[in-house]
Amino acid sequence: MTENELAKIIVNIAFQIHSKIGPGLLESVYEEIMVHELVKLNLQTERQKQIPVYWDDLKMDVGFRADILVENKVIVELESIEAINPVHPKTLLTYLRMTNLKLGLLINFNEELIKNGMTRIVNNL
Repeated sequence: MTENELAKIIVNIAFQIHSKIGPGLLESVYEEIMVHELVKLNLQTERQKQIPVYWDDLKMDVGFRADILVENKVIVELESIEAINPVHPKTLLTYLRMTNLKLGLLINFNEELIKNGMTRIVNNL
């Protein structure tokens, strides 16, 4: 399955979640439901995936944690905040570069319309 096919599935799940429960809950609630729905579709899903950072010969085991990694192809970063800050998309792009992955989705569930809370971040896709 391609990154774009996975993104379509992830976006549809986000729409379903937001339609049923709306904004205002903790990020961890949305994450739990999102992972549950992805696993129901038999997609390889890792939650709070630790990604090491390498500098010269130094490996830092806790470089960062991806909220959700789907099929080792798409990083999904979830938020439930008033507004996405300019640093959030930049951070996700850094994650993509560090992992050599091509696609990330930044989803803020704390929006009246979920489509306003979705940002697609690409790294040489």
